[in-house]
Amino acid sequence: MDVLWLAASFAVILAGALLFTNAVEWAGNRLGLGEGATGSVLAAVGTAMPETLIPIVAVIGGSAGSEEVAVGAIIGAPFLLATIAMALVGISALLFVARRPQGTSLSADVATLDRDLVFFLVFFAAAIAVGGGLPLSARIGLAIMFAAAYAVYVHRTLTAGGAVEEADAIGPLWMDRGRGAEPASSTIALQLVVGLGAIVGGAHLFVEELLSVAEAVGVEPLVLSLVLAPLATELPEKANSFLWVREGKDSLALGNITGAMVFQSTIPVAFGLLLTDWDLSRFAVISGCLGIAGGVIAYWALRLRDRFEPLAIVLWVVLFIAYVAYVALT
Repeated sequence: MDVLWLAASFAVILAGALLFTNAVEWAGNRLGLGEGATGSVLAAVGTAMPETLIPIVAVIGGSAGSEEVAVGAIIGAPFLLATIAMALVGISALLFVARRPQGTSLSADVATLDRDLVFFLVFFAAAIAVGGGLPLSARIGLAIMFAAAYAVYVHRTLTAGGAVEEADAIGPLWMDRGRGAEPASSTIALQLVVGLGAIVGGAHLFVEELLSVAEAVGVEPLVLSLVLAPLATELPEKANSFLWVREGKDSLALGNITGAMVFQSTIPVAFGLLLTDWDLSRFAVISGCLGIAGGVIAYWALRLRDRFEPLAIVLWVVLFIAYVAYVALT
């Protein structure tokens, strides 16, 4: 039954992603936001909610080992986004190359992609560098800095988000097909809420069933906190970006991932600095370093080479598999 519920929760996440991606595109169009801002802010923050809530709830719960789970979830999410999520988007581009007008080439807002990746590399590296257990006063100052940095990032993204997507390229809302090309704002909001609710609910169900299955087969809790739980909750980003890159909407697809990378390397880290000792274990440090390596590969392939490179896809997969093997064998 656990396996069946696991499959059902995955289906709920995918259904929610279909509703959410379409509603986000319409919301960005209605607000006059560029594709870069729509993907990097609206979609990224919305779909990052499941994995953001896990460490906060874990710390507030105060049960044994909750701090380790919280720190693992905070560090594990950016690592997974910078490795396996990037790999899946690249694989999607190769699978659907025939239907993509640009083929394997990248059609994304360069300024947004550049800003996202640089912000991520700088602040995630800083989060790992200060992970030796600092005094509370120092951690409070750093938490304020990380939160302020994200506010600056949002401002810059909203003021320079790229070209606004045309309404006829978006298509009708799934919940409002009979109203024509211009759905009502209330319908956009309703579909956005329903889609996000399905994503969040499906992700939480996925985590619960994943924990049950893992417990049954005797998987270590540390593996769950650093790999399996973030992997489950990152499914929204992967599903949304898979759908967008299939249609050649690279700004939305990559912005959804890189924007989440920026969010996860600043806001959850700020919570971690405030609510935990932020004394990172070797597993967390290695995860963080591999995540930074994944970000560097993304900058090389997507920003400098301007295309979905097969070599980059292989390297992202290797980074993920190498870490899983390291955790499993030590």
